[in-house]
Amino acid sequence: MPRSKPRPSQQARPVENVPVSWLLKAIGAVFLAAAACIYATLCLLYHYGQWQIVLHPVRAAGQPAPSANLIRFAPNDAGQPQLTGEWLPTPANGRYSGFTVLFLAGGDGSLSDATPILRELQGLGLNVFAFDYRGYGFSANLHPSQQRMTDDAEAAWSYLISTRKVSPSTVIPYGTGVGASLAAALVVAHPEIKVLILDSPHADLLELARRDSPSLVPVRLLFHERLSLREPLSRLRTPKLLLVDVHTPTPEAYVSAADPKLTVFLPSRSGHLFDQAITRFLDEYLNPMPPVTSMAPSVTNQP
Repeated sequence: MPRSKPRPSQQARPVENVPVSWLLKAIGAVFLAAAACIYATLCLLYHYGQWQIVLHPVRAAGQPAPSANLIRFAPNDAGQPQLTGEWLPTPANGRYSGFTVLFLAGGDGSLSDATPILRELQGLGLNVFAFDYRGYGFSANLHPSQQRMTDDAEAAWSYLISTRKVSPSTVIPYGTGVGASLAAALVVAHPEIKVLILDSPHADLLELARRDSPSLVPVRLLFHERLSLREPLSRLRTPKLLLVDVHTPTPEAYVSAADPKLTVFLPSRSGHLFDQAITRFLDEYLNPMPPVTSMAPSVTNQP
């Protein structure tokens, strides 16, 4: 009996051979896609974590000790104060008792590190208000950033003007480190401020970030914590006292700063030279009270 022919569907299908070049291209595309995802993730992490390159906050442990000078201010939408500061008043008969220093600290440590200079300024007869930015000390536990620190500086200004009823023209911003940029920005926003004191500002933060960042990251495109100082100082006509540590070169922002300005090199932020620099500047550009002299007759030893 003749054998029936197999149906076409039952015939063996030919095996398709995948070209090796196609496999290599597919594997290469997978690796490229993975590398692109890893690189994008690295850039994203850098974008959100870049503040840690130039800002190094220190949180305070526990709760602040009760003090009449302790100030909690700048409430959020829930009514919880976000900032913690310290009010250091001077005696009413002091030469500069009508003026208030708004101290804007640097980006490292916390306000407790600035205690010596705050006491020095108070000892000159100035009222002093200083505070921790959010992320520092006893203030709200949020990571700091340029925008948050700028908002915090504005909140401190508003507290002095609105709550303590300090006259805007009697506020003296004193900025150190990255706080110098915040102080300059505050004066730009409030031209009624009469004088500005800047102390050892940071160098170009972009250059600092480029030095401390991974070489593969496009720092110039991603880094936004600029805290610019050179540009506002170059056009700010407010009288400026520019303090420099004797062991460091003059900051470029100081060199290009607009007049009037007084640049002083100091070995420390205490003692006669520091006091003389502050009082000389304030006496020249403000109208302080005359020095209080005693009217009591002098006493001499009689033979």
